[in-house]
Amino acid sequence: MSTPASTQAPAPEQPGATPAYGALDRYFKISERGSTLAREVRGGFATFFAMAYIIVLNPIILGSAKDMYGHQLDHGQLVTATVITAAFTTLLMGVIGNVPIALAAGLGVNSVVALQLAPRMSWPDAMGMVVLAGIVVMLLVASGLRERVMNAVPYSLRKAISIGIGLFIMLIGLVDSGFVTRIPDVAQTTVPLQLGADGHLNGWPVLVFVLGVLLTLALIVRKVSGAILISIVAMTVLALVINAVAHVTTWGLTVPKWPGNPAATPDFGLLGKVSLFGGFGKVGVLTGVLFVFTVLLSCFFDAMGTIMGVSDEAKLTDAQGYMPGINKVLFIDGVAVAVGGASSSSATTCFVESTAGVGEGARTGFANVVTGGLFAVALFLTPVATMVPSQAATPALFAVGFLILAGSIKEIDWADHTLAIPAFVTMVMMPFTYSITNGIGMGFITFVLMRLAVGRAREIPAAMYVVSAVFAFYYLMPALGLT
Repeated sequence: MSTPASTQAPAPEQPGATPAYGALDRYFKISERGSTLAREVRGGFATFFAMAYIIVLNPIILGSAKDMYGHQLDHGQLVTATVITAAFTTLLMGVIGNVPIALAAGLGVNSVVALQLAPRMSWPDAMGMVVLAGIVVMLLVASGLRERVMNAVPYSLRKAISIGIGLFIMLIGLVDSGFVTRIPDVAQTTVPLQLGADGHLNGWPVLVFVLGVLLTLALIVRKVSGAILISIVAMTVLALVINAVAHVTTWGLTVPKWPGNPAATPDFGLLGKVSLFGGFGKVGVLTGVLFVFTVLLSCFFDAMGTIMGVSDEAKLTDAQGYMPGINKVLFIDGVAVAVGGASSSSATTCFVESTAGVGEGARTGFANVVTGGLFAVALFLTPVATMVPSQAATPALFAVGFLILAGSIKEIDWADHTLAIPAFVTMVMMPFTYSITNGIGMGFITFVLMRLAVGRAREIPAAMYVVSAVFAFYYLMPALGLT
């Protein structure tokens, strides 16, 4: 298997020169995986800054919704729940799973909880269904079913999932930075996105993003160690200066301004506010099961795609694309879903922004220890943690998207159309539908149909039949009146 471009970026630090770190090195296998303590620390910082926006965004999404009784979740309590859950689950994945995959409240799932579940029940009921989804995930892992599903995915389709994630995070970076924006529906156009806010690149924030992308890519091309982190820090400093001089008001979620009071007092009021089965009494057993199924499907495959993509990019897989010890990682992901519900921060899942840390050289769970530690510090210093604007952090996603694409696209068997077509569907549907789950689902269904079309039914793993049928049912639910 050829070496992805991302593993070549931190060239100045040769694995052979990696010093021993005693018990720390042996436990996390830092030198064994060709990494160094410095790379792991830089990777942990890069991942944190790339996903720190969740501290602000998750409370906004959940806090803006009301349950069936008109109750809203407290913003300050949501911030605490979001941060402490991210810290705990990220540390858990690092210490036990030993992979550089950070976790936090999943985008998309939190919208399902806020807009579909909560309006038909109480908040504790809605969070209870998230906990149940996490328990089901853990049972699927314990039974070996989740690992069998992952192992049934053909190699070319695995690579397509990695590429789709690369394109997806690149689009996330472009959108979150304001480089491209959604055209409002009132414009009555079939074009969904436009350059900048009005079809042109205007404003200081966009300039910060563009300079960040150019700086990051230039440093990667020059094989400078710490390229991503250097760019994030440099662009944050530039954004602080620009904001102080120009007083920009359109940065987005976070304004790059040093807070007057950097400290914050955590409010743990939402932790444990859960009713496991109360929601079934509000909506009925069938609807309740479908709600749990919806949360489960999104968590199951979003995390699966992220784990496959990040582990492949971090060179944690073997020649067939399988990752040793995957069951531990999958089980921790299930625990994270349940913990997210128990803390009322919504389902917690693996974050695709972890690729920023991998691009910086992270290869072990020690990077997660750094990221989780930063989340723990953010529990008390949230104003400082959210000071980095998305325009300074998202260039990392753009650069890593390229590195993933460059390292994986040649690995797909383009000569076999029963693999190439599903791979194409997978990689384009992730960014175009803004969902890892949709990309995987449509790719799996296409794979089964293409193999059936040429009479190669026996070459389709049984797990692919089952999962494709589940996805087909999921997509047909609205037509069947089951949503």
